[in-house]
Amino acid sequence: MMNSQRSNNSLPQDIITIIKPLPKAGRIKLYIPYAMQAEREAFKKLNGSYYHPTQKRWSIINTPENKVLLKKTFAGKYQVQAALEAPIKNKYVLSTKAQDALLANLKTLTLKGMSKHTIDAYQSCLAPFFAHCDPKDFAEISKTEIEDYIFKLIKTQRISEQKQNQIINAIKSYYEHTLGKDRMKYNINRPKKSQTLPNVLSEEEVLRLINQPTNLKHKTILYTIYSAGLRMSELLHLRTEDVRSDDGYINIKGAKGKKDRQTVLSPALLELLRSYYRAYKPSYWLFEGQQGGQYSAKSVQNIFRKAVQETGCNAWATPHTLRHSFATHLMQAGTNLRYIQKALGHTSSKTTEIYTHVLSINNKSVKSPLDILIKKHKFEKE
Repeated sequence: MMNSQRSNNSLPQDIITIIKPLPKAGRIKLYIPYAMQAEREAFKKLNGSYYHPTQKRWSIINTPENKVLLKKTFAGKYQVQAALEAPIKNKYVLSTKAQDALLANLKTLTLKGMSKHTIDAYQSCLAPFFAHCDPKDFAEISKTEIEDYIFKLIKTQRISEQKQNQIINAIKSYYEHTLGKDRMKYNINRPKKSQTLPNVLSEEEVLRLINQPTNLKHKTILYTIYSAGLRMSELLHLRTEDVRSDDGYINIKGAKGKKDRQTVLSPALLELLRSYYRAYKPSYWLFEGQQGGQYSAKSVQNIFRKAVQETGCNAWATPHTLRHSFATHLMQAGTNLRYIQKALGHTSSKTTEIYTHVLSINNKSVKSPLDILIKKHKFEKE
């Protein structure tokens, strides 16, 4: 079998290469040579098809039906290639000293009032770091040793840039806050942040997606995320009293960075919320589970994933994509950047400005200087 990571130049240019997915892979990837234009167009029409520009691969959702569909679509024109196994993460056992260090760090982060999400992330990064450094004195680990550790993870586990930064932040926090070390001594070199753009759905895709659920609660959840531009955690922490119908806004308590804010309350959403409230009568949280208590993030993800699959929308979309789409669609409608920033809860306008880069560029939204020049020249001649 061939390696799925080989360059495109070494792949056959007269046959489609379908990469056999690993058991739990969510997508089936394939390489379609540029010369096979008809086959590329046929693949684009399949539900859930997607192109990965950095990998120069196409993909589709990994289902038994799609496996059969691919073989039928490309009959006699494809070969199957083995996928490269994911790197195996090293297993580790924590000594009593390492466990004590983790407990001390947990106490410090808790007293500093950091969020549970941040604490959990930092602790999960520090556990393998302590196991790696044991039996050395953690307080005496040098900057070079820390960089060597991160370099090893990059080479053996192919950790992402985001993961690299998270590990660096966790280690720096331990030395600076828990041990009280000097900040400059542990100013670790960081990878350059990649300039990735957020996934955004078109207005038509959003409308199909949020209207897909027939269950009233499920539909109301998707409507709420998009219409108010909410993060997942903000949706789950909404209380019934946070919907201020008389004043026309939704109150967001303790959002990211422990900041409160207000966001827009759509009249269309309010009408749906009233129907939902009459049917489900939530007692405290706006969205509650079947046994009471907060609705779970997993349930929201399942609702969204089902809607994506049944509507054929961008298969890489997540519930957070609705928040990105909220901001982009407001910007396309000409809403002031400052209002969008406040609705999203961004501290800096620079964070909000990322959405200016994903606005649709076409001959309806932006006039080419060529058209302006021709129109001006024609006017002057007349």
